[in-house]
Amino acid sequence: MDARFGSLPIVLGLLCASPAAAHPHVWVTVGSEVIFSRDGKITGVRHTWIFDEMYSAYAVQGLSKDGRPPTREELAPLVKTNVEALAEAEYFTLAKQGNVKLKFKNPVDATLEVDQEKIVTLRFTLPLETPVAAQKPFSFQVYDPTYYIAFELKKQNPVTMARAPSGCSLSLVEPQSPAAAETQKMTEAFFQSFSPGAFFGIKFATRVNVTCP
Repeated sequence: MDARFGSLPIVLGLLCASPAAAHPHVWVTVGSEVIFSRDGKITGVRHTWIFDEMYSAYAVQGLSKDGRPPTREELAPLVKTNVEALAEAEYFTLAKQGNVKLKFKNPVDATLEVDQEKIVTLRFTLPLETPVAAQKPFSFQVYDPTYYIAFELKKQNPVTMARAPSGCSLSLVEPQSPAAAETQKMTEAFFQSFSPGAFFGIKFATRVNVTCP
């Protein structure tokens, strides 16, 4: 079990109840927006995480009233706790400018909602600790190093830009598909043998590149 993600109250029931023999256990569809300041610097990334049906069912268990999904207002007390718990995992987001890892401040504008199909969506903005010049290569990836959680970008318009200067563009570097032998070894025992700091999940992470003239 990924203790970092297990510390989130809303997913604790799922992680305790999930007996699957191989990773991943949770699937998240990601949409992201790169945010620019008015003077053309990159200031952060806005995430939308849509959780899989099984996770969502556990997440809303006991929260619905009269068979309807809980409202955003009813979920509001959980948002702060959940987002703060993600800090230990560095929000599953690795941002770089060149080869330099960038730091994020605490998330802002976080919301949690459940649609009519009872699918859970978490939205939050990650401000960079220090905004960076857009003229230098900027990239980010969303992934769980232990691959307990599988993050995958949306098929349609997975990444957008807000207030981007003229000429800025996005490109995606897709990961290579794992070989059959590698997939077969992805058992619980394999992942439990990981040493601290293992980064298996990055093999499955799409890299988003932002370039500006």
